[in-house]
Amino acid sequence: MKTTGIIIIIIGIVLTIFTTFKFFTKEKVVDIGNLEITRDKPNTFSWSPVLGVLTIGLGAVVLWQASKKTN
Repeated sequence: MKTTGIIIIIIGIVLTIFTTFKFFTKEKVVDIGNLEITRDKPNTFSWSPVLGVLTIGLGAVVLWQASKKTN
């Protein structure tokens, strides 16, 4: 359980630092018979840093509950 809490805290730190994820998808522009033209379309997925802070808090609660059970 302690390991789970630490992993959740690390994920929260990453979510707080990196608030945007950018990826590319192929989009078909022209399709005429044998001729096919595609392009890479950039897509962005963003989230609030508050989500990372809340995840860190959740990890702290899990870590606290794990240490409370062992004592």
